[in-house]
Amino acid sequence: MELSLTPLTAVTPHDGRYARIAAPLRDVFSEFAFLRARVQVEIEWLLALSLAGLPELPPIGAAAQAHLRALAADFSVADAAEIKQIEAQTNHDVKAVEYWLKRRTAAPTELAELARATEFIHFACTSEDINNVAHALMLRAGRALLVAGLEAIHAKLRTLAHAHAAVPMLSRTHGQSASPTTVGKEFANVAVRLAHALASIRAVPLRAKMNGAVGNYNAHRAAHAGLDWESLARGVVERFGFEFASHTTQIEPHDYMAELFDALARSNSIVLDLDRDLWSYISLDYFTQKVSAGEVGSSTMPHKVNPIDFENSEGNLGLANALLRHFAEKLPVSRWQRDLSDSTVLRNLGVAFGYALIAYEACLRGLAKLQVNRERIAADFEDAWDVLAEPVQTVMRRYGVAEPYEKLKALTRGRVLTRDALHQLIASLAIPEAAKAELLALTPATYIGLAAELARRC
Repeated sequence: MELSLTPLTAVTPHDGRYARIAAPLRDVFSEFAFLRARVQVEIEWLLALSLAGLPELPPIGAAAQAHLRALAADFSVADAAEIKQIEAQTNHDVKAVEYWLKRRTAAPTELAELARATEFIHFACTSEDINNVAHALMLRAGRALLVAGLEAIHAKLRTLAHAHAAVPMLSRTHGQSASPTTVGKEFANVAVRLAHALASIRAVPLRAKMNGAVGNYNAHRAAHAGLDWESLARGVVERFGFEFASHTTQIEPHDYMAELFDALARSNSIVLDLDRDLWSYISLDYFTQKVSAGEVGSSTMPHKVNPIDFENSEGNLGLANALLRHFAEKLPVSRWQRDLSDSTVLRNLGVAFGYALIAYEACLRGLAKLQVNRERIAADFEDAWDVLAEPVQTVMRRYGVAEPYEKLKALTRGRVLTRDALHQLIASLAIPEAAKAELLALTPATYIGLAAELARRC
């Protein structure tokens, strides 16, 4: 029995369990969206040709231009299905788009100039001239969706950093007690990293080419040797808002894609690092999680409130990065002037972007549930007097006390250091009384340096 497609029968979670979250990507990376982008590129190339001065193709008038652009703007699922029917005969997807456009331009009798222009649809183009611009259009829209998701995480992190800037928290390096920080400062660390990563994503220029079968304008020159084809192609690409790729084989080399996917993967790694840290802090009870009525944490242990959102985010980010890093490694590599392995891979762009989008929403859900457990965090400071070994030996160094590090090491390493033992040492030091007073006044919870200030500056 063949099941019809529903969210319950979908093979991938993008169209099943997470269909609501991944839904915006359907308008960007679906087969329908790819066909629509190709139609748009074919139309803009035809319109540019009509202004190039070819005697056989006079400029297309305003009404005909509007008709053509409406074919892309109003492109429907029914239009896409018609193209797929043509492809079933041609066994070539871009040729099917060309034939569909020829049908649409031949139809309106009041726009006879379009019927005369039909053979200039896809003129001198190779399929990749159309596809590479279409992919750039899709990536621009897809990047905007992922950037919006990362920006939402960044904004939430800044809010948490500012709200908890002065809440002291014991650090852990190598899993052991270390110099204190604040809750807000730890959120600020991630916010600053993510801001830099977002800037890298936004800065990647999208590129495209329109230079024929092997990148040399061979057919273009054969058709009209006197025309400046490179300038014409550059104009079309730049009107789309992309950088012009002047030197290519049949395909745009995809180096910018690799740069973009690397930047996205680095951002995802930052979020994944956050997921794991928050999971660990929840396990220490540094954070509790808001509960929802009716929600079940475990099928057998009713007390549990599991950090499932951060686990969900981590898992989906791993899947996203596996694909993004494969894209970045594979896409810039093509045998000689062209092979189709990149085309197969590029059809999975939406899969990688979908995993990232799902992960971002899960992370945001988790962040929204967090509640700082101040009592539990404060309790950890009660037996953490050993973290003050650092400031004490640093002050000893300042005033020339011999072997300060070694003295503190002997007192603290592998032992439980009490407040009284530390204060006895401080009282015995040959340092100014004012310095002693400052050290004696210090507690693990007040030894936070500039953490609160740094947290507020993110």
